[in-house]
Amino acid sequence: MPPRTPLLDRVTTPADLAPLSDAELATLAGELRAELIDAVSQTGGHLGAGLGVVELTVALHAVFDAPEDQLIWDVSHQAYPHKILTGRRDRIRTLRQSGGLSGFTRRDESAYDAFGAAHAGTSISAALGFAEAGHRAVAIIGDGSLSAGMAFEALNHAGASGRPLLVVLNDNGRSIDTPTGALAEQLQTGDIAPFFESLGFDYSGPIDGHAMPDLLAALRAHRDLVRPHLLHVRTQKGRGFAPAEAAEDKFHGVSKFDTATGAQAASGGITATDVFAQALISEATRDPAICAITAAMPSGTGLKAFAQRFPDRMHDVGIAEQHAVTFAAGLAAGGKRPFCALYSTFLQRGYDQVVHDVALQSLPVRFAIDRAGLVGADGPSHAGAYDIGFLRNLPGMVVMAAADEVELARMVATAARYDDGPIALRYPRGAMTGASPEAEPEPLTIGEGRIIREGQSIALLSFGARLGAAIDACEAMATEGIQVTLADARFAKPLDEDLILALAASHDALVTLEDGAAGGFGAGVAELLAARGAFDAGLRFRMLTLPDSFLAHGTPDEMYAEAGLDSAGIAAALRALAEV
Repeated sequence: MPPRTPLLDRVTTPADLAPLSDAELATLAGELRAELIDAVSQTGGHLGAGLGVVELTVALHAVFDAPEDQLIWDVSHQAYPHKILTGRRDRIRTLRQSGGLSGFTRRDESAYDAFGAAHAGTSISAALGFAEAGHRAVAIIGDGSLSAGMAFEALNHAGASGRPLLVVLNDNGRSIDTPTGALAEQLQTGDIAPFFESLGFDYSGPIDGHAMPDLLAALRAHRDLVRPHLLHVRTQKGRGFAPAEAAEDKFHGVSKFDTATGAQAASGGITATDVFAQALISEATRDPAICAITAAMPSGTGLKAFAQRFPDRMHDVGIAEQHAVTFAAGLAAGGKRPFCALYSTFLQRGYDQVVHDVALQSLPVRFAIDRAGLVGADGPSHAGAYDIGFLRNLPGMVVMAAADEVELARMVATAARYDDGPIALRYPRGAMTGASPEAEPEPLTIGEGRIIREGQSIALLSFGARLGAAIDACEAMATEGIQVTLADARFAKPLDEDLILALAASHDALVTLEDGAAGGFGAGVAELLAARGAFDAGLRFRMLTLPDSFLAHGTPDEMYAEAGLDSAGIAAALRALAEV
């Protein structure tokens, strides 16, 4: 008897699910899970959340008519099974690679991706917008996203609107780390129906999110709604892959791995995050007023180690950056020395609080900005491209960026001792140069840069982690007989005006370099030079920044090369100036 053709081989679009029986849909889910594990083992990416929604994904596509019906995946890192079922199986092994599929939903990638997402808490708002516009819409929210304030705002509006909207609460008991907060506890231990009903939602559940008959019955019963409804589905993050089920983070984000053992490819060396965490622990050992805040990212920001050492001084506020910033402001006003550790891309969500609650009151909140610059496979949604510009324009804000591990540790020490107002230090994802921080890092003088190498007619002023590429570029130029002066600015605010004006006066051309968007450090230097009349003397000036576009995902090296901020791109810019 010939082997059975896998059901998954017969599915190229969700319409192909229509002829399948409920039992066959359950079989298909098993095949989909195996395909997901194999694909992500080759590419890396977000695995645990996707494993948890395999049955739910099959059931949603069996019951609803996408893309006519709008399926909105919150964060969408759990949408890999959705991608496989919606015509992208043949490309799933290009996931998160240059030119390949995104690790998140993207409207420009597929008609089945109704709404692009990579940050938490957006699905209910977007789905309500679709419902208001006359579409059948389903928001799938979970993995801790319900702790985001925006999700509550959307629930409040949706319940009052009375619009027919289905919210599927994918309750897997997890965020990236263990979820925190009263709602997370209530989801696991209590009756939550009154909460959602008080907001204007009908409620049903909880149901087993891995029992296909129960899922299909519930979704069919709530396909044609006349008012808002919340369906509570309990799932298991990492479901069906033993190493993921056993992992503390349920295999949230993984590198390439062995499907038999779950062993992941080794990552290289100590990271900037590790350096920050160890430096902060050292400062907190010295100063009992130091405390730390993160928004559902204790592992990602390195603060898990801090929490183990100082549990009473560590605060995980959930996916709530607005609250994190103002909570830190309250701590500072109360006499503590808070470090608010957030990824650059997530600090964006707390910008009003940075302005109104911190800067306006000149409160000494220390912002530790992780994942500054380009981050690689997570792509444009997670790029730390904008913090330099949106922080340096605030009165009283100090903005630092580390060029290497030694400088990063010194900046932590600087921030720990700075009580005159808000201060920020930014650093990249992953390893830096491999330098070893000093045993007792010396604090920096606020607003003071440094000369790295002396040159002649061209000066290159670098801010942040592209200094290594700048050094390589200057060495390449030296082989061509062009000696470039290289300086590390360290501060985007306050600028080292003496250093900058001296470089402008002693060189024919000045180039700034940063791993951020236009409007940041280079713009500040240009403003200074214009105000001091440096351009009147004929100074040639160039800014090397990230381009005015959203760069597609790839490796960080690929992305920096595309941006012209690798050593070759920097050298090319210097060479062009030398030839003028």
